[in-house]
Amino acid sequence: MDTVDVLQTPPVFFRLFFKLALSLFSSTIYVNYRAPRERRPQNSFDVDPRSGFFPPKPLEPLPVRYAIWEDALRAANGNLSLAEDDSEEAIAKRPFGERWRQEITAWPVLDTTPLHSDLRSSQRAHMVLAWLVNFYVHSMPHPDDASVIVPKALAVPLVQISRHLRFAPVLTFADTVLWNWELKNPEQPLSIDNMRFLNLFSGTDDERNFYESSARAELRGVDILRIIDDYTSLPNISDLTSISKVGRDLTRLAGVIDSISDVIQSVRPVCDPHVFYWDIRPWFEGSSAKGPEDPSWIYEGVETSEPLDLSGPSAGQSSVMHALDIFLDVDHKLRQKRYPAPSSENKRAEHGFMERMRRYMPGKHQDYLKSLSSYPTSVRDAARSIPALRDPYDSAVTALKRLRDSHIRIACLYVVSMSRSTPGARGGCPASAMIDRIQAARASGTGPVRGTGGNELSVLLKAGRDATRRAMLRPSGR
Repeated sequence: MDTVDVLQTPPVFFRLFFKLALSLFSSTIYVNYRAPRERRPQNSFDVDPRSGFFPPKPLEPLPVRYAIWEDALRAANGNLSLAEDDSEEAIAKRPFGERWRQEITAWPVLDTTPLHSDLRSSQRAHMVLAWLVNFYVHSMPHPDDASVIVPKALAVPLVQISRHLRFAPVLTFADTVLWNWELKNPEQPLSIDNMRFLNLFSGTDDERNFYESSARAELRGVDILRIIDDYTSLPNISDLTSISKVGRDLTRLAGVIDSISDVIQSVRPVCDPHVFYWDIRPWFEGSSAKGPEDPSWIYEGVETSEPLDLSGPSAGQSSVMHALDIFLDVDHKLRQKRYPAPSSENKRAEHGFMERMRRYMPGKHQDYLKSLSSYPTSVRDAARSIPALRDPYDSAVTALKRLRDSHIRIACLYVVSMSRSTPGARGGCPASAMIDRIQAARASGTGPVRGTGGNELSVLLKAGRDATRRAMLRPSGR
């Protein structure tokens, strides 16, 4: 503890001294809680100290033997349209789209084994193939009730590289945000101002700005990972110096979380809700995105005894947010008896959603979260036993609740409200007339509004917010 922290005014000194003394007395039962003897550093989980879950450098293009993949993805950008888009511009793109898909069906099936020795090449292969799959599926006309066949030239290598990387063989948050960028100035380090996103489905600035907002939040999350790393590095949580540091870090954590809330809200002026819902979001949808009755995707040439994870990308796949939940001990599964009791709507939500979303994270990032979950002393347990930490802990949890409130407002604006709109209703945007079956499916209001992964959106988000609130220790914080 720094001398300057206590040598302030006498009243402040005595209040702090009394609180810390009480904490030390209360924490005598806590002396056995220590950091594990063998602790893996974050970089062993592909977590960089400066860039977090982003690779520190952009992913390089694949070797020349995989050039057909890279070339096809470059060609798709700006030249394909959604199958349900009947605008003049979209109709003009259809002949190219037909030729593009025919070429892919004629491709050989390439083996990804030569890429497996290099992590970044493997990640690049996953990103390229996953984008190709969604470009292929969503630009291809098909009957409403027919299964979608993903050609083996895409399906087989995507499943192969996904098994190597140990995560879902489909487009994910990692593919759209964490790996989908290059540096504007290669001489400068990674920063939000030095990133340029490579692939866009819609070709709109709105889509680019959406990815940029997501990336900005992830980069702010690097500070969260540092705070977590500092906590798990403490040899003894109950000594005076550690208590003081944890308290300061929890207070700082609340500020970082609030800054991420600001980032979430900042998307509003740069990404039009109509453009997002009708021109961008449909590209993200995975298999059965509209619910159990939605036709599934079939990966041609892939033999598996288990169903493939084929939901679309989701903010729920952000490893930063999962790490924050684990660190603060937010109980999404409702395993702990906490106040207030879950509502009937909370109980109706998919309690395993967050765990399911981890299957859409790169395997090394999943390992990091598992390692964090196994830490013997959660910061919530520490705060329960050490009075000096209770207010800082609750301030961090309160900030996370505010973030989830903010996310609910954005989801209502961009998804729930837009589900009642029509595709040609965007003010100031080019007119487009999508076919009636899509309008009916999304705007009829006959079923629940779902996320791109097929989950019931509003119920899920509110359940996450309420689970966060139940993590608070003091009734006044609720």
